Parts: sequence; C-alpha cells; structure tokens
Amino acid sequence: MTLTEAQRAHVSTSPAWSGINHLALITNDMDATVRFYHGVLGARLASTVGTSTFRHYFFDFGPHCTVAFFEYVDLALEPFAKPAGVADPRAVQFDHLALNLPDEDALHDLRQRLIGAGCEVTEIIDHGSVRSVYFTDPNGIALEASWWVRDVTGRPASYDNELFGDPNPVAALQELRSTGTLATVPSTRLA
Repeated sequence: MTLTEAQRAHVSTSPAWSGINHLALITNDMDATVRFYHGVLGARLASTVGTSTFRHYFFDFGPHCTVAFFEYVDLALEPFAKPAGVADPRAVQFDHLALNLPDEDALHDLRQRLIGAGCEVTEIIDHGSVRSVYFTDPNGIALEASWWVRDVTGRPASYDNELFGDPNPVAALQELRSTGTLATVPSTRLA
C-alpha cells in the first residue's frame, strides 16, 4: 500500500495522457484466451512475451489500446465468473492498469512528477516494443505508465516477427502463424 501524504509535485503541466495502454488480466488458459479474443471478438493478437515463469499476450483494441493477459507457469488458479457490477469477495484485484503516454519525454516527465509527489516509482523498464514505469495508487492498485516504442496496434497481422517473443507459444498462435486463422473458438455462458 502507498502512504497517503499531502505532497505536491512541482510540475507546471499535466501529463499528456493518450488513453489506456493496456489492462493486464490473468488467465489459466492462454490458448482459449487467444481463441476467444482473437477468434471471437476479432481483437488481433498484437504481441507476446514468454519467459520460463509466465506468458504475457496483448490483443489490439484500437490505436494504442490493448488488453493483455498473463498466464503463470505452475500456478494453480481457481477461476470464477461473476456478473459485472455485482460485488464478490473473490474479486479482489486484477493484475494492473497500464496508462498510455505519447512519447519517452512524457514518460520521463511523469516519473519525475511521481517522485516529486513522494511516490515510489521504478526506473524506466525497456520491454522491447514498450517502455514503462511502475507505481501504485493509494488503494494498492498496481499501475504502469507506458509508451509504445513500436506501436503493436493498428498494423497488419504478421505473427513471425520480433513482437512475438514467446519461445513456446500456445497452439492458437501456432495456428495463426501457419494458416492465419483459428481452427476452433470457445463458446461462453453468462454467470
């Protein structure tokens, strides 16, 4: 949690926010997630990251706007469904909210603004196609501010380039690479 203190940032201008960079959610089945978001909703799979401990896949929802999912290796999740706007004690937090900035100068300026307000903030992290800083709000919600070094949104689909860095991609991405389409997509039910 972040301590709430009355501090003021000594910055004369507001950050040049340009929307939500990405909302990061968690899945226990990345293959089904690709099949639903890409195959059913038509949100193009825009970029992937893969490590020995997680996958992180991004879906294009318009210029500079993505929804992303983490799939953690060897983590037993207990997924549940709930209707939107209905309180549920199991729905304690999503992963993080990433806010979009137009360029690297705006990212540096925001970092200094946060420091000036007494907020803890990371150094700028270079993720390849995006650069980011991480911090929290007073509620403990994890936040990220990012700018696209190479915007993965609003471009033609090409699944065999440096934006797709998962060395062990799910079957759905392998299908997109080989045929450009998905063989199957999941159906869903209301909670």
